Parts: sequence; C-alpha cells; structure tokens
Amino acid sequence: MDRFNQTSPVVGFILLGLSAHPRLEKTFFVLILLMYLVILLGNGVLILVTILDSHLHTPMYFFLGNLSFLDTCYTTSSVPLILDSFLSPRKTISFSACFGQMFLSFAMGATECVLLGMMAFDRYVAICNPLRYPVVMKKAIYIPMAAGSWAAGITNSVVQTSQAMRLPFCGDNVINHFTCEILAVLKLACADISMNVISMVVANVIFLGVPVLFIFVSYVFIIATILRIPSAEGKKKAFSTCSAHLTVVVVFYGTILFMYGKPKSKDPLGEDKQDLSDKLTSLFYGVVTPMLNPIIYSLRNKDVKAAVKNLVHQ
Repeated sequence: MDRFNQTSPVVGFILLGLSAHPRLEKTFFVLILLMYLVILLGNGVLILVTILDSHLHTPMYFFLGNLSFLDTCYTTSSVPLILDSFLSPRKTISFSACFGQMFLSFAMGATECVLLGMMAFDRYVAICNPLRYPVVMKKAIYIPMAAGSWAAGITNSVVQTSQAMRLPFCGDNVINHFTCEILAVLKLACADISMNVISMVVANVIFLGVPVLFIFVSYVFIIATILRIPSAEGKKKAFSTCSAHLTVVVVFYGTILFMYGKPKSKDPLGEDKQDLSDKLTSLFYGVVTPMLNPIIYSLRNKDVKAAVKNLVHQ
C-alpha cells in the first residue's frame, strides 16, 4: 500500500472497487456497460428530438434536453472509469484525474438538483397560471434559468473540489469506492477536514434541501389547482403534463434518501456486507436514474413519442 508524507506530492490513488469480490467484476462490467449504452442512446435521442422537432421548442422540452445532456455528462464522468476498474488488475488513478472526475460528478449532481426545481416552476406556471405561461416562461426567462442551474452547480463543485485538493494526503492512498467520491477521498486526508464537512453540509442544504422544498410547495399548488378542475378529463390532462417530471423527482430524491438515510450495520461481522451493499447502491444510483429518465419521459409523453417516431422514420 502506497503512503505519502506531508511534503511529498500525491501522485495517485488506488480505487478499491470490487477488488475483494473478483467474481462479481466481470458480471457487473457487462451489466453496467449495457446500462451505459442505454443511457447514451436514450438521452441522445431525447436531445436530438428536442433540437430537431419544432413542436418541442418549448420551455418544458428545453429543460428536458438540458436534463438529458446533464445525465449523459454525469454518467460519462464516472462510468468509463468504473468499467476500466473492473478489467484492470491495478486500479490506479492520477491525482489530477481523480479530482477532475470528482469535479465533474459533483457539478452534474448539484446542477440536476437545481434544474429539477426549475422544471417544477415551469410546471407550476403551466398548470396554475396557464394564461400567463407564454409571458412568464418566455425565452428570455427560461434560458437564464437553465444557465443559472449550470452556473450554480459548477460554482459549488469548484468550491468543494478546490477545498479538497488543498488538503495534504500523507497516509493510505486507497479509496474504498469505484470512483473518486468526495467523502471517500476526504477520509484519506491527514489534516482536519471539519471545514470541508461544514462546507458540504451547507451545500447539501442549498442544493438538496432548498430544491426539494421548492418542488414540494410547487406541487402543493399544482395538486390544489388540479383538484379544482370540474371534469375528470381535465384533471387527467392537467396531471399528465407534470406526471413525468414528478416521477423523475421521486426516483432521483428517493434513491438519494435510500442511499444516505438507511441505518448502518452495528454488527462488526456484517461490515463487509454493509460496505459492499453501500458501494453497489451508489454504483446503481449513478446509472439507474439517468437510464430511467428518458424512458419515463418517452412513456409518459405523447409529444416525445411522436417526435421519436418521426425521427426514426426520417
């Protein structure tokens, strides 16, 4: 095991991944590769149809195209590294590549949280104030909203990653994860990381807590408006315009709560199983949600299905 002292520069890390379970590596390589190909295909098709089909040049589909591009970037920042680690006997990564991957993953995750909040506002205006929708959600408004989501996520990632990079790494350089996950990297620092932890807690409140609260309040008003619609057909039509977004929100935040909210094992003999379970949960969170998003929007949206059919025919 490599060790570094405080004066020597860190030249690389070792990603532990599934090294303790070699039989699983080949199986998961095939599984994750197939899921990654589905992600590229599904999100790629959604990006194409939102650009090429003039019927989809609306705020809702503009945000959807951003979400698809975001999911593609998020998985591409980590999945190739994970696939390589499944095949490599020595799973090493350089210092710069590690923090570069950390930066991209952190930026994409934070951006998605904000973007889902922006999409909730779009649905709120469309259902609760339909007559004002063309005025409120005009191009000069929704493009800066999307750009602001990206800027906020990237800024947060710059802050968190730069703070982590300044820490001295002088002990074990083995990261007990598939990728350079920030908490796993911080555990290797031979310095006080309390400021890093405080900074991450504040960031989590801003980028997780605030968007969740915003989405919740938006859907309280949306549901109240839908319930006041007299006809069952009108209620069904109104709900169908936001059901895909609501499903994506539930999947996205539900998996986060499952990952970080479940109790840890107190049995010392079960630590290895718990550790494997946590890593696999994190692994599938990184690929399942981006894979499901285009499927959800394709199945729940007639306009998207029609645009995809036209694209296929062309």
